[in-house]
Parts: sequence; structure tokens; C-alpha cells
Amino acid sequence: MNLPEVILVNESDVAIGTMEKMEAHRKGLLHRAFSVFIMNDAGDILLQQRALDKYHSPGLWTNACCSHQVPGETTEAAAHRRLQEELGFDCPLHEIFSFTYRTAFDNGLTEHEYDHVLMGTYNGTINPDRSEVNDYRYLSANRILELMEQEPARFTSWFRLALPKVLQHLIKPVIVAGA
Repeated sequence: MNLPEVILVNESDVAIGTMEKMEAHRKGLLHRAFSVFIMNDAGDILLQQRALDKYHSPGLWTNACCSHQVPGETTEAAAHRRLQEELGFDCPLHEIFSFTYRTAFDNGLTEHEYDHVLMGTYNGTINPDRSEVNDYRYLSANRILELMEQEPARFTSWFRLALPKVLQHLIKPVIVAGA
């Protein structure tokens, strides 16, 4: 049986090797990952609640989907693949930024990721894979921020880090004529 591999990277996101995914998480090695944020035309953000039997962060709310690129796969191709696998849809995506984070979990695993964040817009039917997604919903950014302030432990660590950066990206400076 072939176990999934992740792409190990340095702090500049240069690939330095590959490793079986769980081994990389046990060792806390920096590897390439991605997070997809989806909005609808009303400006609400799609959240998914991770399946209750996930190996880390079960039942926590997070962005539309996230995962790892496999060796030889581009970030965009991986993001489209996982959107389809987890939520049963696909849409145009574009990368908006990347960041590095490290989170140690109680089960001895560590996410240490160079995370590429992509964004898209989708208004259609969602057909989640219940082995990946327990629930989903669209909420306004303000409501998500309220919930995160009230109960931060209900959200994944990477979502709490990425959401403010996503919201900064969405705020367009207003240019005033004659100023």
C-alpha cells in the first residue's frame, strides 16, 4: 500500500525532499500545504466542520478545505482536487498569499506547514464527503470573528491565523478623487 507523501520544504518554500505524511507530522517537519477559502456572491465565507474522526482537529470549524500537495502536483491542481473530494464542487481559484505556521497537537502530531492560501467564489450545490466534513455553512466575516472571539477553541489553529490575513486581502483601499 502506498502511503501519501508530503513535500518537505525550507523556509523559502523550496522543495528539499518528500516524506510519508504521518511521519512528517510526527517529526514536525516543515512541508508544503494549502488552504482554500470560498466566498459566495453575498460575501459570506464557507466554513466546514471537520469530520469527528479526523486524526487532528476533529469537529473544529475551518476554511472550505485544506490539504497537502503530493509530489509532482501544483498547488492549484491540489486545491481543485481537494475541493472536489471534500465538498463535491470546483470553482476558479487564485492564490492570495502564503504563510508558515506550527501547531503541536495533544496526540503527538505537529502541523508545521508552508501554507499557500487560495480564494474562490462559489454559489452552487455543496455535496460534502461525510468522512471528511461533518457540517458546513456560510457566515459573514463579522459573525465568524465574533464566534472566534467567544470560543477560539472551536476553530482550527491555521484558520485563526489565516482568516485575518484573508480579510486584509479583501479590503480594497478607497482612492478619493482630488486627495
